[in-house]
Amino acid sequence: MTEVEARAALEAVYRSEKRRVLATLIRLLGSFDAAEEALHEAFATAAKRWPGEGVPANPYSWLVSTGRYKTVDRWRRQARLANALPQLALLADPASEPAIPDHIRDDELRLIFTCCHPDLPADARIALTLREVGGLTTEEIARAYLTRAPTIAQRIVRAKAKLRDEAIPFEIPPPADLPARIESVLRVIYLIFNEGYAATCGAELTRADLSAEAIRLGRLMGKLMEDPEVKSLLALMLLHEARRESRVDAAGDIVLLEDQDRSQWDRAMIDEARALIDQALKAGRLGPYLLQAAIAGEHAAAVSTESTDWRQVVSLYDILALVDPSPVVRLNRAAAISMRDGAETGLAAIDAAMDDGGLDAYHLAHAARADMLRRLGRDGEATNAYRRALALVRQPAERRFLERRLAGLE
Repeated sequence: MTEVEARAALEAVYRSEKRRVLATLIRLLGSFDAAEEALHEAFATAAKRWPGEGVPANPYSWLVSTGRYKTVDRWRRQARLANALPQLALLADPASEPAIPDHIRDDELRLIFTCCHPDLPADARIALTLREVGGLTTEEIARAYLTRAPTIAQRIVRAKAKLRDEAIPFEIPPPADLPARIESVLRVIYLIFNEGYAATCGAELTRADLSAEAIRLGRLMGKLMEDPEVKSLLALMLLHEARRESRVDAAGDIVLLEDQDRSQWDRAMIDEARALIDQALKAGRLGPYLLQAAIAGEHAAAVSTESTDWRQVVSLYDILALVDPSPVVRLNRAAAISMRDGAETGLAAIDAAMDDGGLDAYHLAHAARADMLRRLGRDGEATNAYRRALALVRQPAERRFLERRLAGLE
């Protein structure tokens, strides 16, 4: 194997296995900091050895083993050897690897539940999990929260410190305690999916690896517990994922929903999602993911944008706004209102959604407002709104789309 081939293989393994390796190391070492050091050391060792030795048959196991033993060596050199000896003896013995309880056999899913410990503040739980399990940067997480990156960084640091200082165990909650953590866990999975569906930055609009990972975790959750919102989240992700191939053209530019080739949509995914929605509806509980899945299902069922049942979509958003009165839900509801009632009414709804300032830093809000103004022929105001959106956007494909819209007005 040439050095170039080894480097390419290592990069591919880093993208596909990094999160899983880190999750396992955290379980084995019981510390975020130790696991992160072990992860870096494992990949650094791989960079030195793989060009000459070749890529191992099981890179994941090789990296976990290397990271673990590097940690053992490091701890042996530290002054607190005496206190570390019992743990070192366990770590040095592969047969002593802690057993994973039957109800969670996946380290990443197990780590999500650990990060969502109820003793951590809600916003810190999600930020920590997105960073450690999803591998998102603080900037990407900040976008999901519509807040500043330094704020997210502080939340993550405080969460890690609380886990360490209060010796919160890295353990799996018993089945009876799972419902108390389900909301945070589902939110984390969906935020990981959203970063894959519409990446914060980078050359590509989407990140298939993150979307696939979120769907995998969603399927594991479905096996773990019988809950309508778990089924609904998986359905929602499948409905969005079904449109992946039609969302960008050959040049990587955005294709709007109304312009997408619906024959490219993955009908098998759509059918699976519909079945999950039907199962969730039998529970008789309208949660936020079921409502969002029902909305996405309306789009999937329509043969065109014009034939979409916009009255039904708006009605579903009306209920969703009561269940989840977030700024983004209000914005999406406003966009649906514009399709049902026209741009003038839609603009008023968008302005109302933006009135409290919660969407000031959200480029899609300004882009939606610009689109309403453009449709109304108010080109000067539309130009200003597009420029505001451009000042906030970071994703190249989204930037190109906004620039084309702006150029059409000048």
